[in-house]
Amino acid sequence: MNFRPGLEGITAVQTHLSSVDGENGRLIFRGYHVDELARKYTFEEVIYLLWYGELPTQNELKKLKKQLHEARNLPESIIRIMDELPEDMEMMAVLRTSISSLKANPEWPPTLEEAIRITAIIPTILAYRYRTLHHLEFIAPDHQLDHVSNYLYMLTGKIPKDAHIKVLNAYFILTAEHGMNAATFTSRVIASTESDLFSAVCGAIGAMKGPLHGGAPTGVMSMLNEIDSMENTEDWLRKKLNRNEKLMGFGHRVYKTNDPRAEALSDVIASLSAGDDWFVLARHVENTAIRLLEEYKPGRRLYTNVEFYAAAVFKAINLPEMLYTPTFTASRIAGWSAHVLEQAENNRIFRPLSEYSGPKI
Repeated sequence: MNFRPGLEGITAVQTHLSSVDGENGRLIFRGYHVDELARKYTFEEVIYLLWYGELPTQNELKKLKKQLHEARNLPESIIRIMDELPEDMEMMAVLRTSISSLKANPEWPPTLEEAIRITAIIPTILAYRYRTLHHLEFIAPDHQLDHVSNYLYMLTGKIPKDAHIKVLNAYFILTAEHGMNAATFTSRVIASTESDLFSAVCGAIGAMKGPLHGGAPTGVMSMLNEIDSMENTEDWLRKKLNRNEKLMGFGHRVYKTNDPRAEALSDVIASLSAGDDWFVLARHVENTAIRLLEEYKPGRRLYTNVEFYAAAVFKAINLPEMLYTPTFTASRIAGWSAHVLEQAENNRIFRPLSEYSGPKI
């Protein structure tokens, strides 16, 4: 048997959705470079591209926005469930529980209407839970605001700054889809059994909540907070590398050169945060870490990944740490749902082999 731990190097899916070119540092959504999408388009337009295969006309975009607006409101049943959950239950588990409660009668095949419903309601679930945990009044969705700005509005009760909308919109686009990552693969495996979209998304959330997948920005923020100043940077990083410990935000399973998502986020943040001390520190840590990684691990080609600048985005918009991975999830639902819909178009249940390594008879 040709055993590959973690299925590394195994092609299990043919997809029209995205191309992840790790050797050349390129990420393409349905024929569009992701950095172009992040700079020129809105998250709603990119959702439409992933779901329908082309960018929307103005009328098509208007219709999608209306559908998303109508699906934002929380049902009373979900509110009651969240109110009964333990206060110390982590946010990703709350989100998983809430999504699983949305559908009483699972159906096959999954539909775009279901994808719209889940995508629209995730920010409302997160905002409701966050504000009630902090004994704040829930802020209902504002149907005059787009998807990203409404999320920030529901969290704070204030109309967000244009700069914050721009940088979070870029983040949502850049992290909306990324090939056959663990959570996306999980969603397609579940869908391949002809289970429903809601179950597939719950499985993907379970994979996303793992620290090796969706939790990385939290580790980056902790690292930058510990370093604290440019003067401490090299000494802190060398101590970490001398202990053979991982530097959070550097290296990627796929990319062997610069992560194009990190580059695009860096450019957007730089245009909005010129002179910001924290951003200057992040740049210095990045440059120092890349130099030291080449010294300690020559030839490994370890560069900044998207999680490093995701931490910078979340810092810029003052996003609470408990919402880091859930916010990643709020963007990645676009890719998960698109993959489940694609899986249903030409379905075959996943059934890989296993190689027995136990005692011989």
